[in-house]
Amino acid sequence: MALLFKKFICTVVLFVIAVPACSLADERPNLLFIIVDDQSPFDLKIYNPESKLDTPVIDKIAREGMVFDRAYHMGAWSGAVCTASRHMVMSGRTVWHLPRNRRRKGKGPVTERLTAPELADTSMAAVFNRAGYETVRTCKKGNSFEAANAKFKIRNDSTKRGGTDESGSAWHAEQVLQYLNQRETLKDKDPFLIYFGFSHPHDTRDGKSELLDKYGAVNHKDSSSLPPANPSQPQLPSNYLPAHPFHHGHPGLRDEVNVSGVWKNRDERTIRNEIGREFACSENIDTQIGRVLSKLEAMGELDNTFIFYTSDHGMAIGRHGLQGKQNLYEHTWRVPMIVKGPGIEPGKRSQGNIYLLDALATMCDLTGTKFPATNEGKSFKPVLEGKQEVVRDVLFGVYCGGTKPGMRSVRKGDWKLIKYDVLDGEVQETQLFNLKDNPDEFIEQHHASDVVELTGHLPADGQLNLADNPKYAEKRKEMEALLYQEMVRLDDPYRLWDQKQIEGTDSVK
Repeated sequence: MALLFKKFICTVVLFVIAVPACSLADERPNLLFIIVDDQSPFDLKIYNPESKLDTPVIDKIAREGMVFDRAYHMGAWSGAVCTASRHMVMSGRTVWHLPRNRRRKGKGPVTERLTAPELADTSMAAVFNRAGYETVRTCKKGNSFEAANAKFKIRNDSTKRGGTDESGSAWHAEQVLQYLNQRETLKDKDPFLIYFGFSHPHDTRDGKSELLDKYGAVNHKDSSSLPPANPSQPQLPSNYLPAHPFHHGHPGLRDEVNVSGVWKNRDERTIRNEIGREFACSENIDTQIGRVLSKLEAMGELDNTFIFYTSDHGMAIGRHGLQGKQNLYEHTWRVPMIVKGPGIEPGKRSQGNIYLLDALATMCDLTGTKFPATNEGKSFKPVLEGKQEVVRDVLFGVYCGGTKPGMRSVRKGDWKLIKYDVLDGEVQETQLFNLKDNPDEFIEQHHASDVVELTGHLPADGQLNLADNPKYAEKRKEMEALLYQEMVRLDDPYRLWDQKQIEGTDSVK
């Protein structure tokens, strides 16, 4: 009898030990990755306190999580900047190590030999499928990584840029809520990864009528007239210009000359109205995020969910006289990045020095999921835990969608270099900024004068482009060398007019 009792006790103990292992698997944190389309960080009050955009839900996520002040999208080899950006998000690969569209043979990067052959199998959804997560996706269609998108177990993609609930951002929220309602009904306890993507505030920025009224904007459609002026519209951005001082290097670029409601116009009425339209779309996104978070809270799952909020890249809309996303100024190269979740101290800010492509590694790290072998990103979990301030010292940016070689940028600390080599050598420009002194990247004195006249902002003397200032010759030399090193390290297939070619490398152009 004593022996049987001992066996019974041993069996019970083994059972009790085994049960928590299953429970622990069920308690792994959820992931809600929110990504919007074409949003500058400076649209948000958390990055620009003077912004008129109201986003109470995003502000609350920021108060309860960590805001990153130096998050970047790395760049693109296509005018459709979101294509390269979203490939990086899904794969954790750097910009020159992404698959290109073979139908455009000869027009994309020349480093396809460096691309992982079956990259979709090690992309975000595939990785978390293997880890036992429910993977759910809603987002726009097109200009993305289709093979990776197809790996999500539940997928409802559609481009929704209209001004109604059915044709706009509410549709994306409904797809997430439908999944959460089903999960609640089935009492599903598997952890989830929800990729919650929006089609707005990308053009055409058709906002809801009540929000358009709030921001004094109209869904302008007539290219032969200007939208009405309205004092309720957002003010011009501090670094507004009626024209960029030299060509951006991409003739006929859609985003600069053919966006409905903007076209080629750079006048105050057009820009203020378009920013109002963008803000109407962005506030609606905020509302839809709130609906999803409320549902998670009601289900008791919010506290065990890591929330990422970001954009695929920024956007100009009048800043520096540009309209699109094909530039490397901070308003476009940078992205918003906020992360909230278990163990993250509320209300913290960090420089981070992160790329969007770091998101996959970070999500794996936070959930105890094995990194895919193809990943090139760095986990910023140590930053989220307050153990370090940055994950890298140097940041690299590229735009190579127009005439080649295109634009390149490098940032280290407060110093930033941008170079332009476009239009068959017609434009060869260098910009050097100290972002601590000149955060708006005012270019030249006439820029400062335009800004004063049109926006009331006065840049301090000397806080302009320092590239040709003899006082900063050594700093420029240092940054030029740093840019070259990054181009080599990241397998950039091009070289700028004043860079030496790598000896013996035929692919360098």
